[in-house]
Amino acid sequence: MPMYDANDIVEQKKRDKRRKRLLKLTALLLVLGTGAGMYLSRESWLPKLRGIGKQYQIIVNDGRLAEGNFPIEINGGAEYQMAYSDENVIVMSDAYIYFYNEEGGEIKKRQHALSNPVMETSNGRALLFESGGNEFCVEDSSGVLYTHKTDKNILFARLSSDGYTAVVTTFENYACYMRVYDRKGDVIYERKCIERLNDISFNENSNGCVVSYFYAENGSLVTSVQEIDFSEKEEKWKSPGLDTLGLDVYGFDNGAFLLGIDACGYVDKSGQITSLYRYEGELAGGSSSKGKSAVIINSDDRRKYVMALFSGGNTEPIIIDFDSPLIDVSVVNGIAYVMKNDSVLAYDFNGELRSTATVNDSYTGFERSRDYVFLKSYNKIDRINYEC
Repeated sequence: MPMYDANDIVEQKKRDKRRKRLLKLTALLLVLGTGAGMYLSRESWLPKLRGIGKQYQIIVNDGRLAEGNFPIEINGGAEYQMAYSDENVIVMSDAYIYFYNEEGGEIKKRQHALSNPVMETSNGRALLFESGGNEFCVEDSSGVLYTHKTDKNILFARLSSDGYTAVVTTFENYACYMRVYDRKGDVIYERKCIERLNDISFNENSNGCVVSYFYAENGSLVTSVQEIDFSEKEEKWKSPGLDTLGLDVYGFDNGAFLLGIDACGYVDKSGQITSLYRYEGELAGGSSSKGKSAVIINSDDRRKYVMALFSGGNTEPIIIDFDSPLIDVSVVNGIAYVMKNDSVLAYDFNGELRSTATVNDSYTGFERSRDYVFLKSYNKIDRINYEC
């Protein structure tokens, strides 16, 4: 039988205890170090962690139509224009402009005298002008802020979030003439243009804008984009021609997005074209906000209906297929809302479906607010709750 020395046994137990304490201390230091590293890098991983469990949870809105003041009836069934802006639903018919609150209550009604009226809205204000005429005005729910008459025919006009107005008219010996008015109606910038402008997008401070204009190049129409500072005579940058006839331009911090009739693309803040996407079908609508853009394309011959999502220039589009034609699209707060004949769907820019609502096939467009979707049909406006 082996013999053990009592001192050896005591010493062995002490060594075992020291080893356990050392292992516990090492584990504690490892946990503390990992925790400190995760805390310092929390901005990169915390948003992703918050999205776990939510990104695949699709919210199904019931699509129930609001009652009370809804639907808002449009007298005569004439063509009208509708926009949601700063908690106001603004409607312009051939004879009147209306301001409603989100509950459908009428705030203001005013008769206008424009024979071919066009409406632009921003930040609760409305710009009304007569296409081909020479009169425009800016107003809000409290009344008309100012009215002007131009000496030449108005081609189009745009309104900034600060109430600045850009008006483009005809002009002798030039393709067009642009005037910019401040919120009081005073002229702060003028420009004679040798190319025909087709759209203007103010920057966030209303001290400049990006413009798009088209011209012929090698036998086809192309569209170029410029950035203008209202305190300078020359443009800040100018892009080469994008191979499409431009419809709308949307400026943002890193450049501009151009929506064209058969293609769309991005231009960076040095004027270089960073992407061009050509449609395989007919353009049904497009929208862009802060560099995120969505385009809907219908091809009835191929029975192919797609929405292309762009997170910015130099990125490949995410293509989402649908089983029926698409009607309208809007990008709001980083979410793309798309309408087809039986539903309004919301997608994030990873291409994940976020929420749905069932609607009928009588609607021709929609406007998104924080809590609601306002649905436009031939002679009325409905409202549904919409959580996303």
